[in-house]
Amino acid sequence: MMLTASLSNSTAFHPSTFILLGIPGMQDHHIWISIPFCSMYILALAGNGTILFIIMTDKALHEPMYLFLCLLSITDLVLCSTTLPKMLAIFWLDAHTISFHGCLTQMFFVHAVFATESAILLAMAFDRYVAICRPLHYISILNATVIGKIGAACVARGLLFVFPFIILIKRLPFCGRHILAHTYCEHMGIAKLACTSIKPNTVYGLTVALSVTGMDVVLIAASYVLILRAVLCLPSQDAQLRAFSTCGAHVCVILLFYIPAFFSFFTHRFGRHVPPQAHIILANLYLLVPPVLNPLVYGINTKQIRTRILGLGLWRR
Repeated sequence: MMLTASLSNSTAFHPSTFILLGIPGMQDHHIWISIPFCSMYILALAGNGTILFIIMTDKALHEPMYLFLCLLSITDLVLCSTTLPKMLAIFWLDAHTISFHGCLTQMFFVHAVFATESAILLAMAFDRYVAICRPLHYISILNATVIGKIGAACVARGLLFVFPFIILIKRLPFCGRHILAHTYCEHMGIAKLACTSIKPNTVYGLTVALSVTGMDVVLIAASYVLILRAVLCLPSQDAQLRAFSTCGAHVCVILLFYIPAFFSFFTHRFGRHVPPQAHIILANLYLLVPPVLNPLVYGINTKQIRTRILGLGLWRR
């Protein structure tokens, strides 16, 4: 009897499972919605897998820029794979159930890998700044040891700032509430199901979004402003146009990474009138569109990698 009561109390505090509804109001269209998402997922796997294969097998590409690109491809693969397989299972197999600890694990990886990728984008912006503004010191500043330390710091920072999310969620009672109107588990989506104050979750989530990710955005912007100044000093107009084209593509992909992410973060806190369908679709796109575009913008757009892809017969003009 006491054991039954204890299990009942435990279930009331933390549900054993959550139900992921998918996209509310669009359940009848899940099969059709899955087609573009599945197509983009396949493109992300193929594109990032190709970039990784080429860089890892060609020693001539073991340079700072390509090593950072390698790190970006790994994070992209993990980022889209944390959510897309489960989302497709919901759409195709009606597999809406996820365990409480499985939900926390997915939440942790979504936010930790996003924070890691944000740090890697900052590192790549710094790489471009050093290459263009301090070319004579490029090799001495960004040697293999420094790149290894930067990569480790990116991962460590993501883990460090996201781990408290787990503690903040586990302290919340849910009073039997276990239905998530989403395709995957994220921090504020889970916290909103709680039957107590979630102010610590809100404050910490905003603090991380603004002070960590927001600072990355500011520093990336500062790097590209300095790069722009250096490009404008180039004597050749043709060189200026090439640099503008490359940097412009980089900035567009960076904006596609951050804008939907911040939209999703702030919608949870302030967007009471935002349709849930729009919120959920954008929350999925910021985890999927960058992994699709990054191999094209940072990889195939680079002459050395494009040449090797042509050599493998994987790309046709």
